[in-house]
Amino acid sequence: MNMKVLIIGANGQIGKHLVRLLKESDEHTVRAMVRTEEQVASFKETGVETRLANLEGSVEDIAEAAQGCDAIVFAAGSGAHTGADKTVLIDLDGAAKSIEAAEKIGIKRFIMVSAIHAHRREYWGRTPSYYMAAKHHADKILEQSGLTYTVVRPGGLLNDPGTGNVTAAVNLDTASIPREDVAATIVTALTEEHTFNRSFDLVSGDSSISDALKTI
Repeated sequence: MNMKVLIIGANGQIGKHLVRLLKESDEHTVRAMVRTEEQVASFKETGVETRLANLEGSVEDIAEAAQGCDAIVFAAGSGAHTGADKTVLIDLDGAAKSIEAAEKIGIKRFIMVSAIHAHRREYWGRTPSYYMAAKHHADKILEQSGLTYTVVRPGGLLNDPGTGNVTAAVNLDTASIPREDVAATIVTALTEEHTFNRSFDLVSGDSSISDALKTI
């Protein structure tokens, strides 16, 4: 099934991989959602359809950016150096508004990029609790929506080249994964029905992405 996919957080590190992979895809097309005019210009230079919207803006703005798309990937984040206020506004409320926007205009497919162990509070010790709490509750909002969701909870993110081999399961020990492999997993998950209405941890492994997603 060919889909037009809106990437929210397209200028982020995972987002840029997603845009590239979808642009190269024979199956899907991509639209980037970014928050500055400079980012719009940068994506348009590479021939990527782009919309300007801010997660701290209105649900209507996000819905307008998503109009005409078949799926949304939420890959946005406030960044490692921001405080609790921006984390709540972007990682939690921005995600919630994006889910509401999808419901408002009838987009059913929604993939969330979360964080490993976000679903297990007992594992939150080493990471600021406000970050994990924001991810946890954003995931819950999506899981309790009427959307066809997938929540991907990647381990420690690396800038190494992707290997194409991952491990995916509901509960995994802490490990790392290249951002490129996270993006490739999301692209595969878009139409992999075994990932529909499922949430899982994702780390580097020994199985191909396609095979790994069939074992969740």
